[in-house]
Amino acid sequence: MVSIQKAGFGDLPVIHDLAHRIWPEAYGEILSPAQLQYMLEQIYSLPSLQKQFDVLKHSFILAIDRFTPVGFASCSPKEKDETIYRLHKIYVLPQQQGSGTGQSLLQYVIDRARLSGAAFLELNVNRHNKARRFYEKRGFIISGEENFDIGGGYFMNDYVMQLALH
Repeated sequence: MVSIQKAGFGDLPVIHDLAHRIWPEAYGEILSPAQLQYMLEQIYSLPSLQKQFDVLKHSFILAIDRFTPVGFASCSPKEKDETIYRLHKIYVLPQQQGSGTGQSLLQYVIDRARLSGAAFLELNVNRHNKARRFYEKRGFIISGEENFDIGGGYFMNDYVMQLALH
């Protein structure tokens, strides 16, 4: 049985480890190995995670299966628009996918977003990421596209997806 719990500052090394185990599988067919490593360093280095936790006030959530962390998510109210709650990250170990763990993490975030009074839950997903179907099955719709220069000569080409919460 998987339990979902709020993560604390001391859990950031666990999230760092999970990301480095999950991302090569999740993005290995989409990103070059060099871009994959660049993005892991930019987003999941301990200093970056600490900034997300302390400065950006992202809430981190862990999925635990029999005392073993198997996935994580992070979320927060959207800056400058409190009617939108942002899902920043949601990842599950490959061997855990299809078990309902991702759905449990997502439901936890949806519940937080509703409690905050937000009207929408919003996320970005790479246009080539098969996870898009996961979100569509749960009622998310594509509301736009964004292209980001993330430095190092790399770009992110994402769909913006939203779920109406009311």
